[in-house]
Amino acid sequence: MWTTTQLLQDLRGCAAVTTGAWQVEQVTGTSDTPDAILITCVEQGDLEVHLTVCGAQILASVLLWPTRLVHDSAKLNATLLRDHKILPLSTFGITYALGEDWYELFGALSADATLQSVLTELTTLAENALEVTEAYADQLA
Repeated sequence: MWTTTQLLQDLRGCAAVTTGAWQVEQVTGTSDTPDAILITCVEQGDLEVHLTVCGAQILASVLLWPTRLVHDSAKLNATLLRDHKILPLSTFGITYALGEDWYELFGALSADATLQSVLTELTTLAENALEVTEAYADQLA
C-alpha cells in the first residue's frame, strides 16, 4: 500500500514531472489533516490537484469554485447530480477550504493501486475539471 512519501517519490520520477508538465510537492498536514501531495498541472493553466493517502484509500481532488459564486445552487446541484455519471473516475462534492465552501471534483482509488492507475486518475481528474469549469461557467457570478 502507498504512503504519501512513497507516492511522492514515485510521482517525481514519472514522465509528466520529468518533462515539466506537472510539478509535485509535499504539503505538510495539520493535527486535523494528513500530509498531502500538491500536483500543479502546468499545461492545464497551473490547475492544482491535491492527492492524499489515507489508510486504504487515495483521494485526489480539485477545487472548482467557491459556492458563493453560484447563481442558483439548487439548480446547479440538481444538474451536477444528473451529469456526474458522464465524468469518468470523478464526482462532485462541496468542501471547506481557504476559509469558505467550495465545489470540488474528486476521485478515489485503492492505496494498493498501481502507479499507472494513480497517473490515470490524476490525468482524468484534471481533464474533467477543465471540462466542468467550461460547461458550467454560465452558472457562476
